[in-house]
Amino acid sequence: MRPITVPFFISHQGCPNQCVFCNQVRIAGTGGEFPDGDAIRAKVSAYRGTSGGNPVEVAFFGGSFTAIPFDYQERLLGALHPLRERGEVSGIRISTRPDAIDGEHLAWLRGMGVATVEIGIQSMDESVLERSGRGHTAAQVVTACRLVKKAGMVLGAQLMPGLPGDTPALSMTSLHEVLALNPDFLRIYPTLVIAETRLAELYRAGEYVPLSLAGAVTLCKMLLRAALAAEVPVIRIGLQPTAELDCEGSVLAGPYHPAFRQLVEGELCLDLCRKLTTGLPRGMGVTVFCAPARVSDVAGQRRYNLEALRRDGVHVTSIIADPDLSHHDLRVEAGSVSRRGNLLV
Repeated sequence: MRPITVPFFISHQGCPNQCVFCNQVRIAGTGGEFPDGDAIRAKVSAYRGTSGGNPVEVAFFGGSFTAIPFDYQERLLGALHPLRERGEVSGIRISTRPDAIDGEHLAWLRGMGVATVEIGIQSMDESVLERSGRGHTAAQVVTACRLVKKAGMVLGAQLMPGLPGDTPALSMTSLHEVLALNPDFLRIYPTLVIAETRLAELYRAGEYVPLSLAGAVTLCKMLLRAALAAEVPVIRIGLQPTAELDCEGSVLAGPYHPAFRQLVEGELCLDLCRKLTTGLPRGMGVTVFCAPARVSDVAGQRRYNLEALRRDGVHVTSIIADPDLSHHDLRVEAGSVSRRGNLLV
């Protein structure tokens, strides 16, 4: 069963510098204060009460966990020790920077119950890292990822296409370099211009141009296809909507959309539908078959894909869930014609 994640946001804690894009209070909606043991146990208990029997893991997001003072790390993880002993918490995940990891520290973290380490990589291009104020190098990313894997821990990698100086080609190169490090999963966050950041100043001065929504969807579609083809799951695309992000004036520019991933998955499906219906007589009725979880992606958000296909002269009469199809396969039938294709090809 997929674990239920109990999130604790320690926004910007442990971060040695301010990246140009970062305003964790706006993104996470919290100032990042360290929770005490009682608050941790109460929140875990509340999540367990609605977990439906699924395992529960605890995650510390938003800061550089391994760079916060050691006594705080010990206090936060120690509060979870009795819960792990009783089987109430199945695992712990943390997020951190590439330059705040060493083998000895990872061994201690593993002994304290940390199973997953997510590394904020953002880019593998040195110029992009420097212009974004990251304060680390691509070589440090390589070292950190190898240390996490050597420690026998689950490795997560976070990428941010669209940073200052980035291009779609550089984003793809960064992805392939990260995939070569054998991560267990990815998160992809296209860059947004958040209020009260250095990036906001650059944007207002005309020195930074963010990705458009359409451009970000197309780029993330390419990144997603490449990751899935490498059998690396992408567990999130785009920032999770929050009341703070949705508040007027929080996101000044960039490809923010509350259903960004659906736009990306929908465009993948649209591409394949167009390929499978090429050459069919205009206006001919077409039935699309897909895995049950893919029905809304085939239709597109607000039926965008169906309208786009109609403008192409393809009339989709129905979308039928077929449990025998894999999540990445589609089949179209039109009269005596039957075609099947894969989203990752």
